[in-house]
Amino acid sequence: MLDMRLIRDESERVREALIKRHMDPSPVDKILLLDEKRRLLIQDVEEMRAERNAVSKEIGRMKEKDARQSKIDDMRQLGDRIASVEVDLKQVEDDLHQLVSEIPNIPDPEVPVGVDDSDNIVLRSVGTLPEFGFEPKPHWDLGPQLGIIDFERGVKLAGSRFYVLSGLGARLQRALIFWMVDLHTRQGYLEKYPPFMVRGEVLFGAGQLPKFKDNLYRDHEEDLWMVPTAEVPLTGLHMDEILEEEQLPMRYTAYTACFRREKMSAGRDVRGIKRGHQFDKVEMYTYCKPEHSAEEHEQMLKDAEETVAQLGLPYRVLLQSTGDLGFGSHKTYDIEVWAPGCGEWLEISSISNVGEFQARRAGIRYRPAEGKGTQFVHTLNGSGLGMPRTLIAVLENYQQADGSIVIPEVLQPLMGGERVIRAN
Repeated sequence: MLDMRLIRDESERVREALIKRHMDPSPVDKILLLDEKRRLLIQDVEEMRAERNAVSKEIGRMKEKDARQSKIDDMRQLGDRIASVEVDLKQVEDDLHQLVSEIPNIPDPEVPVGVDDSDNIVLRSVGTLPEFGFEPKPHWDLGPQLGIIDFERGVKLAGSRFYVLSGLGARLQRALIFWMVDLHTRQGYLEKYPPFMVRGEVLFGAGQLPKFKDNLYRDHEEDLWMVPTAEVPLTGLHMDEILEEEQLPMRYTAYTACFRREKMSAGRDVRGIKRGHQFDKVEMYTYCKPEHSAEEHEQMLKDAEETVAQLGLPYRVLLQSTGDLGFGSHKTYDIEVWAPGCGEWLEISSISNVGEFQARRAGIRYRPAEGKGTQFVHTLNGSGLGMPRTLIAVLENYQQADGSIVIPEVLQPLMGGERVIRAN
């Protein structure tokens, strides 16, 4: 959430940010009008309260009964007016909070202006694209032929965009998750295992509500929502807390299943397992001081790149444009891996510097060792990495002419001695 003072004092900057994101800037004007109305109502309430307090003291000193009763009657009417204005003030504050909560983060000056992901800038490519002496198959052919991906039974169980992993396919995904969490702990992240369901206020703090309400799954009897990413509970861990400066930076990693309705991606990536309503992901998350967030962003990107590199996958790093930038992001890097069977680059990680956007929504501050008061922390998040696209990249890059899959060396110790996945 943006600071109301920023919207008030630098309204043109906020309007320009919305235009760069291809959004309507008019809500800024509505926010400013409501903010002015709110301040006038607060002034009215404070003046009436001050009058009531002064007259109450006066009444206490009055001895003439009729004059005293007249003042009491006047104060009763004043109390009614105060209550009425307080109701108006509460409504204005609620409307203002709703509007401000729907304004996205301001893009970093380094973020290129663009319409969508086609305007993202490729910063570098790492590794050599594999060459095959045969026509490489996509995972939606490889998986069923090897008996490790069952699309029909996934649909039978839960409908479209669901699938079942079987045998070494299920074990390969489990090995990837275990290995990635273990790698991130060696990189200095503390492992967490959070709930896969959270309360609505946690989703609000992470910037998922109200913006993405229609894309989330929830329990309709209780205020519990399935997490769309581990970023959400990792943000909520320190919601409404004041941290000490010496605790920062705090770096966490967590595995969760993730649940999204994928309404915004209707018609896209319908083949295979690229985009589903349920998927697994390993997350990296950092809390830090504001002056260190740019440095932490680069370190988190480096840690994610190491994950891809150790898997031996060719990849490239992109800087997202304003047209692709996430709602809460100030600046985001994408990592894409090459999938030779699909014949396309697949995004398997987005590493975002969110600044104080989430911390302001979630009330996460720290107390400087020197100086007075508290400040909002900066938060960063990144996939390290996301399934099932990492699994897709492994299957398609390590496929052999006979249809088998060589298991990446770093994963073999977790595969029960298996080095190759072959058809039964």
